[in-house]
Amino acid sequence: MPVAALLGIVLVGLFAMSWLLNRDALRQAVEAQIRAVTGLDLVVNGHVDVSVFPGSYVSFHEVGLRGGGAIDPALSVDVLTANLRLLPLLLQRFEISDMMMLRPRINVVRDAAGNSNWTPFIETIARTMKPGADHPLSFSEIRIQDGVLNYQDPNNSETLGDIDLSLAWPSISRSFAATGQFDWRGERIDGSISVSDFIAALSGDRSGLKARIVSAPIKLAFDGSVANRASLIMEGTLTADSLSLRNALRWVGQAPPGSGGFGRFALKARASLVGPSIALTNVNVELDGNVAEGVMTYSNNGRQTLQATLAAGALDFTPYISTVRLLASGARDWNRQLFDLNALSTTDLDMRLSAAKVTVGSSVLGRTALGANLRGGTLALSVGEAQLYGGIVRGSFGIAHSDAVADVKAQLQFTDVDLQACASDLFGVSKLTGRGNLSMALEASGSSPFGLAQSLDGTATLTGHDGAISGFNVEQLLKRLERRPLSGAGNFRSGSTPFTTLNMSFKFNDGVATAQDIRVEGPNARLTLTGTASVPSREYDLKGVASLVSVANAPPGFDLPFVIQGPWDDPLIFPDPESLIRRSPGAAPLLDAVKDRKTRDAVRSVLERLTGGAKPAPVPAAGQPAEPPAAAEPKAE
Repeated sequence: MPVAALLGIVLVGLFAMSWLLNRDALRQAVEAQIRAVTGLDLVVNGHVDVSVFPGSYVSFHEVGLRGGGAIDPALSVDVLTANLRLLPLLLQRFEISDMMMLRPRINVVRDAAGNSNWTPFIETIARTMKPGADHPLSFSEIRIQDGVLNYQDPNNSETLGDIDLSLAWPSISRSFAATGQFDWRGERIDGSISVSDFIAALSGDRSGLKARIVSAPIKLAFDGSVANRASLIMEGTLTADSLSLRNALRWVGQAPPGSGGFGRFALKARASLVGPSIALTNVNVELDGNVAEGVMTYSNNGRQTLQATLAAGALDFTPYISTVRLLASGARDWNRQLFDLNALSTTDLDMRLSAAKVTVGSSVLGRTALGANLRGGTLALSVGEAQLYGGIVRGSFGIAHSDAVADVKAQLQFTDVDLQACASDLFGVSKLTGRGNLSMALEASGSSPFGLAQSLDGTATLTGHDGAISGFNVEQLLKRLERRPLSGAGNFRSGSTPFTTLNMSFKFNDGVATAQDIRVEGPNARLTLTGTASVPSREYDLKGVASLVSVANAPPGFDLPFVIQGPWDDPLIFPDPESLIRRSPGAAPLLDAVKDRKTRDAVRSVLERLTGGAKPAPVPAAGQPAEPPAAAEPKAE
């Protein structure tokens, strides 16, 4: 009974205090503490609720906080509730334990010099939290519910919505922590930040920092230190993880290059951020299953620049070129779809890459050293050395663009390569085997692969040895035609022609390749070719001579002119019929005989009588015009 009576007296006293409390003094004390802690002037436009029991708090409705005489409030809140400490309240002292903001609207504005409208608040917090301050910090937590943050600087503006956040800096500790969630660009983000020495961080001195951001597009974490004297400096371990780097880049407002690849992404590195530049060392990066190590640097001084030196065991570039189609779906015509060159204008790139194995589509490269430089919309690729097609490749490849037109230049040297794999990948020709060297210096300009093919200029030289040209057997064909020229050549498009040496030299002009020197030397036959090949239509128009190689003390070999016409992948090859007639013992005299005019007229007369052809036209009299011959009338049998 005495305990119950004591509790009753306490409850009655609390209720009585809530009625007898000087509410104006309480309000003024709370406003003074908020101003002392934040450095912001409290402007209350609504009513004020005061409660002592069961909860001790003061709620301000339609509140605005302004700093430095600013017209627009840095912070406006629908309901600002300051919870009071109970024991000091019983002694008529008003001390805030924590605060809660319902539907706050936070405005952050930064000028070109980096100063913001929140600078007075930060300076005041740093001053009031220092040991021995005249106005020590009296509350240690702020909770934000359903808030909105608007950020604006001369180059950017962002909005964070539906903010649910808890800010805590316990009075018995120098640390600061913030945890919560918010919406940004249509994604819900769960984040946290922890500062080991909040006073030092506010003053710009070095302090420990841990930060974590978790969202559907990407996850980021940082563990290190931060300082902000002359400029922002951060050092520590940075990790990033994303199921789709392409989606993450779109989410942060960056245009991803190309339309293929940039899927699974992971990064772990030692990061050093100074101002707008970040340097990454001990980098371990994974992209689309490709894993590499090295160093990277990224800066954004008005234009984004990425520099990197990376080494990898195996790389697969197939996802990034899978959407680049030089040929149309029918594989007999060049693709006419326009190039998308926007990716060349967004970022500057300087990268050096080495790998033990590189896969590009169906091509597999061995030890490879590459360099890529992208600056001002011009891409330059340099191949220091690459093991490709069983040989070595060196050279350079450049792309510059103006509007939608791409200017392409390529200088490549293929040394001791497999001709079948090389010709098939580069030109779509699969009828050549052997080994050899290929040298190309080409340039073109166009808005599509077909446009590049139409404007192709330059030279190409191929030398090969110990191989074969499939599709016809020159030796067997010549021997058969030498014995029986008019017996029928059989199938011209079967077998193969072996060669010991192969020499080809082409000059390109507006998409037309002119054969300057084509010679094929085999053990028993040789070929020489002249003519042109159209790159846009992918067709041959060549003439050549095939010859049997004569041995010592033997009559001259058999020479056969022939023609190659039609598409690159399936051309027509046929011999010159007049040369075959000349080689025939029975047909050659007839061919010579018809060259005589009298003999030719006699043969024609006989043929007309047998076939019922036209009668000879009468000879006109002198001075009369010649009449056209009348049509012959059919004769009854």
